[in-house]
Amino acid sequence: MAKNKKFILTAIFSIVFAVGLSAQVITTASAYFKTISDYYASFKDYEATIEITADKKEMAGKVSYKRPNLLRIDFANPENQVIVFNGDMLTIYLPEASAVLQQTVQADKNGASIATSQGLSLLSRYYSVAYEIGQEPVPLENGSEDKVIKLVLYPRNSAEAFRYIKIAISPETKLIRRIEASTKKGELFVFNFMDYKLNTDITDQRFIYDAPSSANNYNNFLFSE
Repeated sequence: MAKNKKFILTAIFSIVFAVGLSAQVITTASAYFKTISDYYASFKDYEATIEITADKKEMAGKVSYKRPNLLRIDFANPENQVIVFNGDMLTIYLPEASAVLQQTVQADKNGASIATSQGLSLLSRYYSVAYEIGQEPVPLENGSEDKVIKLVLYPRNSAEAFRYIKIAISPETKLIRRIEASTKKGELFVFNFMDYKLNTDITDQRFIYDAPSSANNYNNFLFSE
């Protein structure tokens, strides 16, 4: 159970970073994808409401991002759960387990570089990009009034973690509305982003997190058995 929770949280962290670093329809899907990447790279910061379905487990909260590589998610469900990346250290607080998981991230690793303006460029390097349906906006889902442009990314080789990644983008705002990713084991992750607030001058202090002193600390959890 603990391993499964760590996997889910790690996947959330990786995918959300990819989003945080990620317009007007161009001829090809790859060119459109690059336009979205360039637009996101122009943000100083943003906050958004996020809803997550992680292998059938539902989660919700607020995500905060600041360029170049600061990220925080404060969860309302599970209540008080937190994920923070301060540029060097990934910290996850699990209130139900009274545990703090920490992992140092080296600057030369892909996990760190994906939090920069190169993040979506890395995706386009390792995944091929196509329109899922076509270049015109379509409903986000059956019966939805939200119109989006849908992209689908497939891995270029068998070493990648996901079988596919689908990205739904609002054509008016150029903002990512939904990400859906499926692992090779069949786990499905869905991320809905709403109520964006762009360039609000978030301070660095937002990404400093002091966990409760009563919590147990586990270091280098990504590589522990």
